[in-house]
Amino acid sequence: MRRACASKKVVKKAILITGAATRIGSHIAKGLAQDGWSVIIHYNRSEEKAETLVETISKTGGTAHAICANLAVPVELETLIERAQSMTSCPITALVNNASTFDDDRADNFTRANFDFHTNINLYAPIKLSQDFAKLRGTETGAIINIIDQRVLTPTPEYFTYRISKVALFEATRTLAQNLAPTIRVNAIGPGPTLQNKNQTTDEFEFEKNSTLLKIGSPPSSIVQGVRYLLDAQAVTGQMIVIDGGQHLSWA
Repeated sequence: MRRACASKKVVKKAILITGAATRIGSHIAKGLAQDGWSVIIHYNRSEEKAETLVETISKTGGTAHAICANLAVPVELETLIERAQSMTSCPITALVNNASTFDDDRADNFTRANFDFHTNINLYAPIKLSQDFAKLRGTETGAIINIIDQRVLTPTPEYFTYRISKVALFEATRTLAQNLAPTIRVNAIGPGPTLQNKNQTTDEFEFEKNSTLLKIGSPPSSIVQGVRYLLDAQAVTGQMIVIDGGQHLSWA
């Protein structure tokens, strides 16, 4: 279902954020809408939350659209950039690859199905969308931001296939930066404990957050600040900003 709410402001730029109906993505969407971006909120199953977010942004004077796509379905993935651009008269000048799947497994129990699912959503989809975005921009400049994970810097036996997919996306970020320069800048953000995940109790999340060096984890507002910086930093490409309260430096 397509939903759009127009702003009273004059908007000249648009951004597509995958997985933006919930969690970190919704915070990024609201923050950038406040900055004057026309925000295209991608979702898969969270239609109601996406529509609510569109309405929330509209009520605060922003512009938002909602677009549905299952990133594991080739035809939906391969048409997403084109369909998103058709929803707005503003050129899409930035892409945030935020959508992700996050299931726990280990080297001794992972399955081919789980491996394929993680790599399809967490690796292939952002690479394909980056390719299509670059084609859309042509000779015009643009920015891509991949939301990765601080885990790519700290090996752990947990979340085996998830971590493999994110490590590969970390490397893809740097290689894409080489391939798409000088017109497209490609960067990443590596969050730590930002929001409680489905596998955690509240106490477990609070313990993880308070175990970071700064004892604050990765507040959503800090993630939004990082996205804003990378969108504006015209001389930065191929970098990952780790916003995790120092979790990746922990020695315990």
